[in-house]
Amino acid sequence: MIHNRILILGASGFIGNALYKELLSYFDVFGTYYTQEGLFNNNQVFYRFDAENDDISDLLSEIQPRFIISSFTSSNESQLKAHQELINYCEVRPSSMIVYVSCQQVFDAVQKFPSYEYDRPISESAAGKQKIAVEKLLLEQLENQVTVARLPLVLGVNSPWMLQLRKAIKYYAGFEVYPKVIISATTDDKVAQQIHYIINKEITGIYHLASSDMVHHDDLFVEIASKMGDKLPVFKKVFSSNEDIYQAILPKENLLPKAYRITIAEVIEFCTLNNEIITFKN
Repeated sequence: MIHNRILILGASGFIGNALYKELLSYFDVFGTYYTQEGLFNNNQVFYRFDAENDDISDLLSEIQPRFIISSFTSSNESQLKAHQELINYCEVRPSSMIVYVSCQQVFDAVQKFPSYEYDRPISESAAGKQKIAVEKLLLEQLENQVTVARLPLVLGVNSPWMLQLRKAIKYYAGFEVYPKVIISATTDDKVAQQIHYIINKEITGIYHLASSDMVHHDDLFVEIASKMGDKLPVFKKVFSSNEDIYQAILPKENLLPKAYRITIAEVIEFCTLNNEIITFKN
């Protein structure tokens, strides 16, 4: 097993790709993809992995990673099966480590206050329940070799939200915002830096890789759009409640060094600065 070898499961996704780019210069990085067949089929470090039909243990035996970052999607059954195989692999390799990329949805049934690292996850959604099940499996069976990295809303140049916002601005189209929903946020760039730090320091536990403050969903996107130029999209306000509801996770117990933290203002600055760069290139 190579000391600095990393396997990113789901490296072709939005978060996985940011992690791949961040870690590539420092580690021996391998990744999996599922749908982007034409992009990676001649690439020696990218492997096609279909969690529904493939056995992850074959890939682990071939690559022999020390660090495994899990950010892939699949059905409940295949998620649990694949993560059990990851546990089996790491159990006999005490220096190995799993970073599981989870999300705010594990708390989507908690709406009266923000959620912190050691609050009990409660979810109403299928996606949230799946994340809770995988978190529980990993933490119960491999606690000392696992980091659960929960993410809030993640923005970035190629994030679905920003792609949709730019398109809505360009065509003066509708863009849905939620005035009663309070969220935390971050950027793909910051998440990649944070997970890089976690791997470097071999830190385990539960981490909320979110901004240290919160914002109403509509205020966030109105401000981003306003700073991107004179044109605005048609903001469609969606009300699911008469009262403010929280869909926010915040770091509290497990804090990273100040250089690895982020605020809502910095998220806005990152999005608008990078939009200027994209506009300039075009």
